[in-house]
Amino acid sequence: MLGVGKRLWTAAAVTAVTGSLLAAAPASAAGTIDWKPCADAPGVDCGTVTVPIDYGHPDKGTTSVALSRRKATDPQARIGAVLMDPGGPGGSGTGEVKAGWGLSADVTKRFDTVGFDPRGVGDSTQIKCGLDEVIADHPLVPANQAEFEQLAQYNRKVGESCSRLTGPLASFADTKTVARDMDAIRAALGEKKLTYYGVSYGTLMGQQYAELFPDKVRALVLDSNMDHSQQGAWDFLLSETKSVQAEFGEFAAWCGRTPACALHGQDVSKVTRALQDKAARGELKEPQGGEAITPLTLASIFQGSFYGPSWDQLAKTLKSFADGTPAAASAKLRDETPVNTVFQSVFCDDWRLPVHNYAELETYRRAVAAFAPDVKVNSLGWQAVTGCIGWPEKASNPQHPLQVHGAPPLLVLSSRYDPATPYAWSQTVARQSGNTLLTYDGWGHGAYFKKSDCVTKATDDYLISGKLPARGTHCAAVEPDAPQARIAGPKAPAAIGF
Repeated sequence: MLGVGKRLWTAAAVTAVTGSLLAAAPASAAGTIDWKPCADAPGVDCGTVTVPIDYGHPDKGTTSVALSRRKATDPQARIGAVLMDPGGPGGSGTGEVKAGWGLSADVTKRFDTVGFDPRGVGDSTQIKCGLDEVIADHPLVPANQAEFEQLAQYNRKVGESCSRLTGPLASFADTKTVARDMDAIRAALGEKKLTYYGVSYGTLMGQQYAELFPDKVRALVLDSNMDHSQQGAWDFLLSETKSVQAEFGEFAAWCGRTPACALHGQDVSKVTRALQDKAARGELKEPQGGEAITPLTLASIFQGSFYGPSWDQLAKTLKSFADGTPAAASAKLRDETPVNTVFQSVFCDDWRLPVHNYAELETYRRAVAAFAPDVKVNSLGWQAVTGCIGWPEKASNPQHPLQVHGAPPLLVLSSRYDPATPYAWSQTVARQSGNTLLTYDGWGHGAYFKKSDCVTKATDDYLISGKLPARGTHCAAVEPDAPQARIAGPKAPAAIGF
């Protein structure tokens, strides 16, 4: 997961659209793409498009957006290209496609798979922030007003360093601008209309593309949706945390019915709450290295384990904490990958979620914990909200109800139990846009990659022919760690943030 401040443990990890915005054109500077074989990925082509930093003032500089492409496996059956984004903010679509990320064989037979690095990310022109500022100590959960102000100062200094080292691009990382880049990519690919699959934060890109360019949509799959209509920090934190707590209940039920679960036969909730109490007292230690496990670290363990989900490993980790013995070698409590500082530059430009002082933040923390007695808080949601406290840039693309007019039908996907983008968010997106919601009655983040032939076929039919599943369609859950039904299937991206 891409977080704010020091990274915690993880198992995987606008105003209303006006007529003038709807008429916005892509950057003609994009031209065509000079594809060349990627040096680090056999069988994959790499290229770039050039787009304005500021679409309102295209004469004030350009930036480069990186692409990678796997060609359709059956040229005779080729329909076009499907553009894909894995979320984040800060996920690298080019890197994921190079690593083999893609949809099913039925789709890759007919479409080129094209990943892109949103502006500021990866192989695109990067947003760069000061290392000293990023790694500086700061309170992740302020204990008083003084620490709240320290957190605000930390965030402000990080943001100022991004602007100092990057220049104007640091102020134009919002998702509405990324949607304009997507249309420049569409034009450069030679596609009259866009075919797109976006998961997690990539759904916000797709939603805003449909708002800006409804006449340029061929087919958009929005999997595990952001709900950009939430208006405050409380609503955001509450919906996020209740979603993780709901999956905790599913995890506990799985342990109850699964003899192989390391906590089988125990009261999983009781074990977990005892660990939470120890963490709150500062007494919970990581068995192998002796590091303190804070409540937010514990929340991050749940968060990351629920993406897949990786319930088996989570049970082993919790048991190791309770017993005071080292966990299995595959479980690690620190991910030493440097913090991806693009998260704040994007998220804080897309969301206005003000928290004015310590008393307000502490009220939110205590209140969400009352709704989620086992997991206490959604660590991703907490870090997203607190990461914008003191951020020097004001949100240029703040929340608004989704408004899509004149686009063909979109397909909205969601797992019933999603730890990062709650099911209720996808329900809201489907309702506001008037589009079909396909529900996977299982667990985890990214419904298309949950080994459900039902979800895969319905999505593929839509991408290939435009045929939508019937409204209200539900696909049955597939037990975690169950053998995959097909020999070869779609490869999921690495779990990163939203």
